[in-house]
Amino acid sequence: MATPVPVPPQPAPSPPLPLGARLRSPAGLGLATVVLLGLVVAADLFACFADQMEANVAQDLLGGVDERLIRRAGRTDMLYNAAGVTQGATLVATMVVYLCWLWRARLNAEVFEPYGHRMKRGWVIAGWFVPIVNLWFPRRVVLDVWTASVPPGARVRTTAVNAWWTLWVIGLLVGRAASRQYDAAHTPDEIGDAARLMLFSDALDAAAAMLAIVVVLHLTRMQRHRLGAFPGAAPVFG
Repeated sequence: MATPVPVPPQPAPSPPLPLGARLRSPAGLGLATVVLLGLVVAADLFACFADQMEANVAQDLLGGVDERLIRRAGRTDMLYNAAGVTQGATLVATMVVYLCWLWRARLNAEVFEPYGHRMKRGWVIAGWFVPIVNLWFPRRVVLDVWTASVPPGARVRTTAVNAWWTLWVIGLLVGRAASRQYDAAHTPDEIGDAARLMLFSDALDAAAAMLAIVVVLHLTRMQRHRLGAFPGAAPVFG
């Protein structure tokens, strides 16, 4: 009687990838995002300076008004408005490039971990713009991309993501309160209080942007490491 030949176990078939998921290096978009986030930090620091100048003028106005102080107040208002425009312009430019980077990172993460994402792909973009849910959906998306991108066997540490998002949300809420307070201010002491609250908000925003740089750099580095294990992946700056 012939001895049966043992058949080696066959590996389980790989799960199908989500539609459209493919590997491309996020390095180029990541670098552009980091540069623009640096401009956001610079704009926020410029705004902090303008906020402090506005608070100083408001304090001086409590002691009396003269022609020199009026001219100084006018220059300070121009500086304050210029800081707001600068912040808005850098924020819009950064958001566009950041979302392009995050979209590419999400597609990569779907290849690394097809079933490790709690949010549908559309929320990568929409989560930032839908009221109320934009206070936590973007963090959830980034956390899932981060976790899926961690090299196999490495410990998942999400402190940077959580710290960035906490500062971003607090700064956003304080900034809205400061804007309402500034719009309703009429007396020098009210203007001074609003300017100091805006200074706190802009400082929080600058700190959040710095942490965002850390998140983008580290997540891009992790994905570049993972891409090296996939034959035929896009080049480093693809």
